[in-house]
Amino acid sequence: MFGYRVPAPDQAMLISGGRRGQGGAPFRVVTGHGKFVLPVFRKVRFLTLAMCEAEVAEKCVTRQGIALTVRAVIAFKVGNDTESIVNAGQRFLSDQDQMSVLTGRIFAGHLRSIIGSMTVEEIVTERQKLATEVLETSKTEMAKIGLIVDSLQIQSIDDGDTGYIEAMSAPHKAAIQRQAQIAQAKATQASVEAQQEAARNQAEYSRQTAVVQAEYSAEVDRAQAHAAQAGPLAQANAQREVLAAQTELAERRAQLRQQELVAEVVKPAEAEAERIKLLALAEAERMKIQAEAAASYDRVALDRMLIDQLPQIVKEASAGLANANVNILNGTDGLGEVAAGLVGQGLTILDSVRRNLGSPDDRNTKTDKNDAAASGGTQGHSGRVEIE
Repeated sequence: MFGYRVPAPDQAMLISGGRRGQGGAPFRVVTGHGKFVLPVFRKVRFLTLAMCEAEVAEKCVTRQGIALTVRAVIAFKVGNDTESIVNAGQRFLSDQDQMSVLTGRIFAGHLRSIIGSMTVEEIVTERQKLATEVLETSKTEMAKIGLIVDSLQIQSIDDGDTGYIEAMSAPHKAAIQRQAQIAQAKATQASVEAQQEAARNQAEYSRQTAVVQAEYSAEVDRAQAHAAQAGPLAQANAQREVLAAQTELAERRAQLRQQELVAEVVKPAEAEAERIKLLALAEAERMKIQAEAAASYDRVALDRMLIDQLPQIVKEASAGLANANVNILNGTDGLGEVAAGLVGQGLTILDSVRRNLGSPDDRNTKTDKNDAAASGGTQGHSGRVEIE
C-alpha cells in the first residue's frame, strides 16, 4: 500500500520528521512491524541489527617487556533495545561500516592494557582469562555506542623472533616428547607382549592339537591292534575248544579202553580164579570122601554117597559162575552147551573120585587123564561162551 513501510527482521526502521522519538530522540524506532509513513513529510532510514565482525591484530608488550602480536576476532551487533538502537543510529546510521572499525580500535586498546599487566606464561596458558577480562572492561564503553559483544576469540599470540614462547615450550616439548617416547615404548612393549602372548597361545594351541592328535593316533592304534588280535584270539579260542573236545574224546576213549581191559583181562582172570577155586573145593571134597571111605571100607556106601554128593558138586560149580559176567554168543544152543558142560564137569569129577579109590598108581594116571579131559571140555566151549 502506498506509504506503508516494513523493516526486515534484522533491521530497525528509523522514521525522522514529525514527532520525536523516545527520550527525545530525533527519530522514532520501529522493529518487527510496519508503519504508515507520509511521503515528503517523513523520512525513513534502516539500521542493521545483524551480527558484525571485527578483527584485531595488535602488537602488545607484556609485564616482562616482551612484545607480542595478538590476533583476535570480535563478534558484535547493535543492541535490540530502543536505547541501543538510538545510540547506534546517531553514530553509525550514515556509515554503518564504521561500527567494525571503531569496535576494533576499542578492543585493541583494551588488549594492550590487559596484556601489559600479564606475563607471557599467563597469556599463553590462560587465553580465556584474557578474553574475559577484555570483554568485561569494554562492555561499558561498547554500551555507550549502542553495541554489545557476543564473543571475543584470541586467534594467535606471536613473539616474533625473540623465541621466548618457543623456549618456554621447550620443557613442555621435552616432557611431551618424553611422554611420547614412554608411550611409544609402552606401546612397543604392549605390542611385543601381545605378540608373545599370541605366540604362547599359538604354542599352547599347537600343543593341545598335538596332544589331541596323539590321543587320536593312540586310540586308532589300539583299535587296530585290537582288530589285529581279534583274528588270532578267535583262532586260539577255536583251537582251545578243539583241544578241549579232543581231550574229552581222549578221556572217553581211555574210559572205554579201561572198560575193554576190564572185560578182556580182569573178568577172564576172575573167571579162571573161580574155576580154580571150584576145582580146589572139589579136591577137598574128594579127599574128605576118601577119608570117609577108608574109614568104612564100604565101596557101595561110598559110591552111594558120591552119587548123592554129585548134585551138590554141580551146584557148587555153578555157584562159582553166579557172579561171573557170562556172554552167550549163540542163543539157546549156547545156554544148553553151558549146562551140559557143567554136568559133564560134575560127572568127570565123580569118575575121578571113583578111580582115585583104587591103587595109587592107577589113581595118579586117572587123575591126569581126568584133568586133561576136564580142561579140554572147558576149552571146547570157549568159542561160544565168554565168562567175565
